[in-house]
Amino acid sequence: MAEVVMSSESWARSVPSENVQGLAQEMGDTCMEIPERYIRPELDVGVTAICDDDDDDDESGSDDKVPIIDMKRLLDPNSSLEESAKLHSACMDWGFFQVVNHGVSDEVIEKVKVDLEEFFMLPLKEKEVFAPLPGGLQGYGQKLVLNEEKLEWQDMMFLITQPPHARNFTFWPTSPPTFRSTLDKYSTELKSVSRCLFDAIAKNLGLNPEVLCGIFKDHQRMRMNYYPPCPKANQVLGINPHTDAGGLTLLLQVRDVQGLQIKRRGKWLPVEPLEHALVVNIGDALEILTNGKYASVEHRVMVNNKKERLSIAAYHSPSFDHIIGPLPELKQGSCEEYYKTMKYDKYLEFHFIAKVEGKNHMDYMKLNK
Repeated sequence: MAEVVMSSESWARSVPSENVQGLAQEMGDTCMEIPERYIRPELDVGVTAICDDDDDDDESGSDDKVPIIDMKRLLDPNSSLEESAKLHSACMDWGFFQVVNHGVSDEVIEKVKVDLEEFFMLPLKEKEVFAPLPGGLQGYGQKLVLNEEKLEWQDMMFLITQPPHARNFTFWPTSPPTFRSTLDKYSTELKSVSRCLFDAIAKNLGLNPEVLCGIFKDHQRMRMNYYPPCPKANQVLGINPHTDAGGLTLLLQVRDVQGLQIKRRGKWLPVEPLEHALVVNIGDALEILTNGKYASVEHRVMVNNKKERLSIAAYHSPSFDHIIGPLPELKQGSCEEYYKTMKYDKYLEFHFIAKVEGKNHMDYMKLNK
């Protein structure tokens, strides 16, 4: 697959945006105000920023905790039925879950964390060597910014990681020296984890195990996120409320700093990642393929007032020319078809130009609005 490049003329017009890490540093040095384009007056009044002195003790019940799936138990014949039922419930009721004992070695996880931190701590000039081409997505910087939309309080590195022949090493950092080999190992091991999850999900839906693996095989992209601290963290967002476009997203949090929140029953619920766990969520493509049995969930990222936050998200998606629509096996008999069928790249085009906020964009994909 060639490098992913979005035409700013045919999809959206990208406008330049400032490096947030540098902006945060300047604010700390000069006490300057937050630029207007980052201010979010519409933020939920009842939701505050994540502060470094927040109490870790949570008095809420288990219903406020994202489900935990044990991959070792999922693969063990003696416990797979019980763990598969937990996975099915997590996909049906939450759309988010954490995976432990997933098989990615602690050594690889710790190494990818260290290398990612080292990269984001490099001087800006060294990182800008890996900036995206005009209209492109791969590389270091801000996401595609549409016209005068509000900006997110984060910098990112976006790379195609699977299949290996699709990688464009022009955008892969060379500092630290181990970055490329570390990311290669991590990407390969995550590919195995995603395959196990797609296999188990297919079985839970009564599908041939190869159905979902065939759709999502070898298509992985990674987004590495850096959220600088913000003195007025309750006025900005690290990432806007949104759903992911693909099949499954596997997220690794680099530091023990909260920020990820999911929308559940109309309220924002913080996700507290377990050490070395992967936070997994359902994407729009999987919702469409399952005819709504499993649904993508709106989520966002808040920033900390004193501490930086880092994470790395791996998106497992269909190929651009794959046709997505409710799978025939899931619309048999009297079952109504709820979603349109179209090429995945056409859906992505809409996903980008619709200025995605929340989940309203999915109305476009539904047959009965």
